[in-house]
Amino acid sequence: MTKRDHMRAVLRRTKMLVAFVALLWAVQLVNWITGYGLNPAFGLIPRQVSGLDGVIAMPLLHASFAHLMANTPPLLVMGGLLLATTTRALLAVNALVIGLGGGLVWLFASSAIHIGASGLVFGWFGFLVARGLVDRSPVTLGAALVVGVLYGSLLWGVLPGQAGVSWEAHLFGAVAGAVAAFLVRTQVHAPRLGGVNLE
Repeated sequence: MTKRDHMRAVLRRTKMLVAFVALLWAVQLVNWITGYGLNPAFGLIPRQVSGLDGVIAMPLLHASFAHLMANTPPLLVMGGLLLATTTRALLAVNALVIGLGGGLVWLFASSAIHIGASGLVFGWFGFLVARGLVDRSPVTLGAALVVGVLYGSLLWGVLPGQAGVSWEAHLFGAVAGAVAAFLVRTQVHAPRLGGVNLE
């Protein structure tokens, strides 16, 4: 892939990321108009077959405009880093983050309606940080460093304690992202660093 082709691919993925965030806001508007009726209908409800579709729908639903507003900047920043540094396997990474992370929430989370894109945010966080350690190229290490500096405090979100916050979605999203970093080989157009000991 030439540099020009790579830039076209990044631009195409950027449009997809912006379209995804726009979709979240459109769904939120519909949800608000309907009195948040989408949340009980499509939210993830652990260990209930009727709530299993929430594994896929959970990232699209939010409890308020403030909830979505809190998720939007990290979605754009981490999504931007993800699409700029991952030339292949974006679909596989996202499928693992959503499927594995959501599946673990469905199996093990507390009985409540789990909604929000923060599980996806934590999944991207886990993937970007773990991939930096796995791949050890300057690009992926740089992305891991940026994410760690900007959003390292997110790690507190994997601990229980905040009422109304699905810490399980945060925890299992981060776990699924780290698993994706080990299982999904993503191609980066940069040389690996030799002789780097990160243990």
